[in-house]
Amino acid sequence: MFANTWNNILGWFRDRSERASIVRSFNASAREAFVVGIAPTLLKAKISRGNPAFHHQFSDWLNTGFRIQAFTGRVLSKEELMCIGEVILNDGALARRLVVLGWDTLEVHGDEGNYGCRWQLRDYVALGQ
Repeated sequence: MFANTWNNILGWFRDRSERASIVRSFNASAREAFVVGIAPTLLKAKISRGNPAFHHQFSDWLNTGFRIQAFTGRVLSKEELMCIGEVILNDGALARRLVVLGWDTLEVHGDEGNYGCRWQLRDYVALGQ
């Protein structure tokens, strides 16, 4: 019984480390793309609370949102926010990785304005295909 509990604890920390690694990797790639001019907007990812209505069986117990903030200095339109989200969601491998690491919500927000967009990640992982 102790060995099983120990393995669960080790797994929990391994997932935490991988979640933090994904966020760091995303931010490093986004910074580089912005600096060299590939991306017109600087993006920054962080872990957020998520939407409790989007929980699934792999959802982490706390902080289940993957939030991307776009730094533009102006209010982004809903279409612009949705375009950023769709780039993430159209990468099937990334969407699956986010789900297995315990995220259930993708959020995209700008640095100005009071609204953003949210997606339920399990709707984009094409289960059974």
